[in-house]
Amino acid sequence: MTPDPALLEEDFLRASGPGGQNVNKLETAVQLRFRAAEAGYPERIWLRLRTLAGRRMTKDGVVIITAQEHRTRERNREEAMARLLAMLEEAHKPPPPKRRPTKPTRGSQTRRMDSKTKRGTTKALRGKPTPD
Repeated sequence: MTPDPALLEEDFLRASGPGGQNVNKLETAVQLRFRAAEAGYPERIWLRLRTLAGRRMTKDGVVIITAQEHRTRERNREEAMARLLAMLEEAHKPPPPKRRPTKPTRGSQTRRMDSKTKRGTTKALRGKPTPD
């Protein structure tokens, strides 16, 4: 399930987060690009991956993941790869079973209406007393 290394590209850029004195000097943030369109996934997995990636996938089928939480380049690389692997793992899972619509039982409907009536009565009794 790990992606082909030939389909991965890494770019490093300056992170906006923590870094202290190094924040304006070092490029610790990583932008991981995975060319998913060239990976040859089956249609079901490809559609699921496109849905999971959302705005992180370009029109060309490239998934872009940016990681800049950590102060070091290595930790950000690990974070980006972990996120990509989690996304691919989720895409490979089988689809959930279809939902079968059900109707509430008569007893549950009765209990619901009784509780609504009781609550309405309680609220009605809170009002100001009517002048006699």
